[in-house]
Formats: sequence, structure tokens, C-alpha cells
Amino acid sequence: MIRIEVIMAENDIVKVSEGLKSTGVGGLTVFKVKGRGKTIPAGIHASKGTKIFTPEFGDKYVVVAVLPDEKMDEAIKIVRENSKIGKIFITPVTHAIDLATGVTGEQAI
Repeated sequence: MIRIEVIMAENDIVKVSEGLKSTGVGGLTVFKVKGRGKTIPAGIHASKGTKIFTPEFGDKYVVVAVLPDEKMDEAIKIVRENSKIGKIFITPVTHAIDLATGVTGEQAI
């Protein structure tokens, strides 16, 4: 199993979510976060609109999913087709446990 974590802009979330859903990826977790990277955040009008303030941190979204190893390449392809700016991080998941049923492993996801 792997955990795929994607940092992206808000306008890409629905397209990525729908694409992953169509491949059978069941659950996603989405976080709204602030951060900085290569892309400069949009300027904000301050002081009655006469000055433009550039914030140090811009709004980003993090989408997290745990899926079987064999779906990794397909998930990466879907994210890359539907989001042009951001990062993908992939980490191995050694155990998964469904708290309600006690099911473990890939059946828990």
C-alpha cells in the first residue's frame, strides 16, 4: 500500500477527486493549508485598495489517499493530467486497520 499526498491549487481538487474516484480509489482526505514555494501568492489590496500586499504564504490544498501499490501509476497519471502546479509525495504504508470492523491490510482501505 502507498500513501499519495498531493499539494495543489483549489481549482484542481474536483477534477483530481473525480478522476481518482473513476479508478476505484475510495476515500480522500482534503486539507486547506498555507504555504510557500516557487509560485508567488496572489497580491491582496490593502489600505483602501491603494496598496498591494503580497502575503508570504499562499492558500494550497493537500489531498491524501491510501491505495494499493498497483494503482500508484494510474493515480499519478490522473493527478498530472488534472493539476499543472503542485507536488506529489508518495510514501509506503506498512499497516492499515479499520477501527470499526478490525479489518487489516488492503481490505481496510
